[in-house]
Amino acid sequence: MSSQQLIHTPREMFWLMLRSFALLLTSCSMAVAADQAVDHPLLNAFPDSVIVDYQVAEEVNHRLILGALQRTRGEVTPENFLKFRGRLTQIVYELPVNYDASEAYAFFSEQLNTRNYELLFECSGRACGSSNYWANDVFKRRILYGPERNQYYLAARTRTALEEDPHLSLYIITRANRQLYVYLEVIETEIATAPQALINESVLANQLKSTGNVILPTVEFQGEGDSLALADPESLGYLLRLFQQNVGLRVYVVGHVSRTGSSLEELVEESTERARLVQVFLVEQGVDAARMTPSGVGPLAPACPLTDCSNRLELVLISD
Repeated sequence: MSSQQLIHTPREMFWLMLRSFALLLTSCSMAVAADQAVDHPLLNAFPDSVIVDYQVAEEVNHRLILGALQRTRGEVTPENFLKFRGRLTQIVYELPVNYDASEAYAFFSEQLNTRNYELLFECSGRACGSSNYWANDVFKRRILYGPERNQYYLAARTRTALEEDPHLSLYIITRANRQLYVYLEVIETEIATAPQALINESVLANQLKSTGNVILPTVEFQGEGDSLALADPESLGYLLRLFQQNVGLRVYVVGHVSRTGSSLEELVEESTERARLVQVFLVEQGVDAARMTPSGVGPLAPACPLTDCSNRLELVLISD
């Protein structure tokens, strides 16, 4: 390259500086988005997965695909779809390479069954249509393109306490380089003012009856020792409704706590106190104390079917 090629006019310098500034702003906005990226409360992430793309858009028109994709007259169209307008959350997860797409699909399908979501459409492999159509024409993300045999798709209506349940879709693809990605879209036409509004006590009751136990969402504590307390008692409104609507319900309230630096005795004691605090709250709201037996197991039962839940509260059905 000659020295003359390295010299730019003032106009060229201006546009080079402007372009560099724009790229800087873009990288900053991506960093902020990464910092704010969180799992959507309507679906637990696959264990050890990492969010690599996260976007939320308000008041957008969105199509929920309910059929395989095909190209007609130069335009990619689904066999069937629903139209919505609302908040659209889009999350791309990168999964560990030692899993395959079928395992990821089984994991999320089990969640849908556990939460009593209504499956509206599902497909796999070539029955879904071209992966190129899904990645580039529908989702607008080239990273989701891979061999057709390695793809899965589902669309579902969730079950919440909202009058208008959110809908979600999930696309799973293993690329030619064996990298596995999961793409989640959630469309909410009615925006929940608090996380507990996404919880349906009827779904919890059905799970208790079918499996005998259920993990309680949105239960947080503050303080420690004698000052340990519920961080937000109002968030347990769904739990109160669960007992009010199921008058014969009797359960163990089981606390789980796991962390380093504490003895087994300390963790069992704290987990028992957490369970007791939930019982106290419900009794104050009029629920008979005899319907709940608080207990704590500390770190002794760290596993659950869906994700890491070593610190949790769980209801276990008391059989008559």
